[in-house]
Amino acid sequence: MRKELLIIGGPCSAETKEQVLSIAKDIDQGSCAQWFRAGIWKPRTMPNQFEGVGSKGLKWLVEVKNTTSLKVMTEVANTRHIEKCIEHGIDGIWIGARTTTNPFLIQELADCLKGIDIPVFIKNPLNPDINLWIGAIERFSKAGINNISAIHRGFSFVDNGAYRQTPYWQIPIELKRLMPKLPIICDPSHIAGNTKLIKHISQTAMNLNFDGLMIEVHNQPKEALTDKKQQITPLQLKKLIMGLVIPKTNHADLNSITALREEIDRLDFQLIDILKQRMELSFEVGKIKKANNISILQLKRWEEMIKTRLEIADNKNISKDFIKEIFESIHQESIRVQGNDK
Repeated sequence: MRKELLIIGGPCSAETKEQVLSIAKDIDQGSCAQWFRAGIWKPRTMPNQFEGVGSKGLKWLVEVKNTTSLKVMTEVANTRHIEKCIEHGIDGIWIGARTTTNPFLIQELADCLKGIDIPVFIKNPLNPDINLWIGAIERFSKAGINNISAIHRGFSFVDNGAYRQTPYWQIPIELKRLMPKLPIICDPSHIAGNTKLIKHISQTAMNLNFDGLMIEVHNQPKEALTDKKQQITPLQLKKLIMGLVIPKTNHADLNSITALREEIDRLDFQLIDILKQRMELSFEVGKIKKANNISILQLKRWEEMIKTRLEIADNKNISKDFIKEIFESIHQESIRVQGNDK
């Protein structure tokens, strides 16, 4: 494993002092982690859910700091949170995805940190908007924060498929291109939403030359008060980290192929879903034609359709021959579907 790889581990939420200290101790013993993370103020979607233990959790983090080799961090969402963290000597803070989405709030937090030297980790916004992410980074940078890292935790789409949050690797890759000196850390826990995908996502991040991982770790994941499905045990963290294959050299252009291929896969799956919907509509059109004794082949409609598709292809600088071949196949399949009785 390369020495500069940054590993951050800890529970989604600090629940009790005993829980926090137990997890921290286990993480500290051989997992290669340098940081311990735990949320104490939890921005929950719905009211009446567990929203964290609050400020008393800071004392637990201080005890972790004093009894292990780990630095400690927590999420902040307002200036009072920052003030409390500074008061207790917390080593670092992270900015959550919902907060990153709000430039007004980001500016307030950045202003609150002026003159304070503390590492700040900034998660990507919920929506796939790289400018929002860059804007948040720049606001903290202009406030005099020199130790800034970005955390890629995936983006919210209407359909995230197998993931909790779609990785959409192009955005962190583009961020790396635009800000090559900025450390970028992957949060596979929030991307995955379940423990089965964490190893794969973590390895993908390594293949893309990410600078580290932030992974949610709980000593009893099934009993966790928040995000129980995506938390692994300290022993699983150790095995995961030791099993990572770290590229020995930095071939950024070659590494980016992995992300692009994953995006190609995602788009291909979307294409299949769209084609399925299209054929279902063709089947309904066929039913209407049969009920009204209308010919399945409507040559004028076909000529108009292929003309408009080729014009759009030309405007988008896509090969017209390629588009013509695709839509001829689609049209043939539509005729076949319309001729079916079921």
